[in-house]
Amino acid sequence: MANELVINTAPHETRIALIENGTIAELYIERSKVKGIVGNIYKGRVVRVLPGMQAAFVDIGLEKAAFLYVADVFDAMDEYESFMEGNGSKKDEVQTGDPDEPVLHPMHPIEDLLQEGQELLVQVSKEPIGTKGARITAHISLPGRHLVYIPTVDHVGISRRIEEEEERERLKSIVERIKPAGSGFIVRTVSEGKSEEDLLADMKYLLKLWEEVAKKKEKVHAPALIHSDLDVTQKVVRDILTESVDRIVVDSKPEHDKIVQFISTFMPKMKYSIELYDEEEPIFDNFGLEVEISRGLGRKVWLKSGGYIIIEQTEALTAIDVNTGRFVGKHNLEDTILKTNLEAVKEIAYQLRLRNIGGIIIIDFIDMEKEVNREKVFTALEEAMKADKSKTNILKISELGLVEMTRKRVRESMGRMMCEPCPYCEGRGYVKSKTTICHEIFRELRREMLDIRGTKAMLTVHPQVADLLYDEERRGLEELERKFKKRITVRAKPGFHQEQFEILIN
Repeated sequence: MANELVINTAPHETRIALIENGTIAELYIERSKVKGIVGNIYKGRVVRVLPGMQAAFVDIGLEKAAFLYVADVFDAMDEYESFMEGNGSKKDEVQTGDPDEPVLHPMHPIEDLLQEGQELLVQVSKEPIGTKGARITAHISLPGRHLVYIPTVDHVGISRRIEEEEERERLKSIVERIKPAGSGFIVRTVSEGKSEEDLLADMKYLLKLWEEVAKKKEKVHAPALIHSDLDVTQKVVRDILTESVDRIVVDSKPEHDKIVQFISTFMPKMKYSIELYDEEEPIFDNFGLEVEISRGLGRKVWLKSGGYIIIEQTEALTAIDVNTGRFVGKHNLEDTILKTNLEAVKEIAYQLRLRNIGGIIIIDFIDMEKEVNREKVFTALEEAMKADKSKTNILKISELGLVEMTRKRVRESMGRMMCEPCPYCEGRGYVKSKTTICHEIFRELRREMLDIRGTKAMLTVHPQVADLLYDEERRGLEELERKFKKRITVRAKPGFHQEQFEILIN
């Protein structure tokens, strides 16, 4: 089936769904009140240097100060080259995390590089997530369609997804020949098979863009926004629209015209079909996407066999539990477990990508006795994650059947973007049982009736707790009435929280 981009635009929100083989694979949401800031370039001011953490907090004009780690400071510092020449050595060098970025030395003390009040140019590399501020870097990069421009480092990198060595060498030689001296570029995956003309056009655009950034930097004082990255629609079209995407469907005429203009300007050779959706039925309903999005917010996800997975997101990590559920198999237990785990692998890879879950992920597969079966599940997971553009690192299945993996997190997950902690349970995911509340009430009544004189006690509770007190827990109330010689009246109040109660004695 054809791959499609379905775009739903409203004044308050833009939603973009990437459909692969008839199923939603990725969802991008941008709200007018909370626009994404990854890729934005700011002139910031250092507000605090933390030698113990080898990091600094930088004011870039947002609600929370941004976080800058020492390895992300070396960008255009004057002492960078002399430091590397005088102190750096092959054994001291470390990788920055991106195989296409140059190797840097992160151990220079941050207090020698930054001082409070200092102004510097930074770029947001990770959105503010939860209670954390944005992660920033001084390694400025400007992404284009085919290339990523690194203005401050003399380096040419090739995307690891371009595997053919001959093509890698061809692209590298073209870029090295046409690039300005002292600047760097990373060749993106979509450049595979592209001509020198395509790469040169992209390079000229990025060089002009950097020139504008550099000019604006000199005119403003920190904190200030210097350059804002593309909006979510243009960014998705730039980064995701490849030959594998056959059609774009959008429900807004202005957005349709903007996409056509963007593609004709930056991707003139791109073959695509763009359609304006003008039916009365909402576009996401028409494509059956709302159901999949709702499913992607659920804690339990059923598998076709009858098994299911449980996805629990916490502040520190995400835990995924695999269960056989209603699936009983046909042959033996080990075969049933293997089939459930293999089916769960595909669903887990799909859900991680759809929900955009990042950070540390622990998967608890059903225990398998045979090593060959554990290897099958691990290989299947590696293969399933290849379609994911986010960088992942997967460790072998442990003896307990656990898989530890990481997935690069740049923006909020779908759950954190679309949901908020339940005000009823305060984010715990559970509330005290009605029986537990009844027993708490009995203990509190003993304290109150022991110290306060009076003949009556009025107890106000949630209606379901009241029902329990009149029924199964009635004996507890009667014992208290006999012991303290006070009449206890129960009043139900629908607006009460299940755990809430009031005691009035007179």
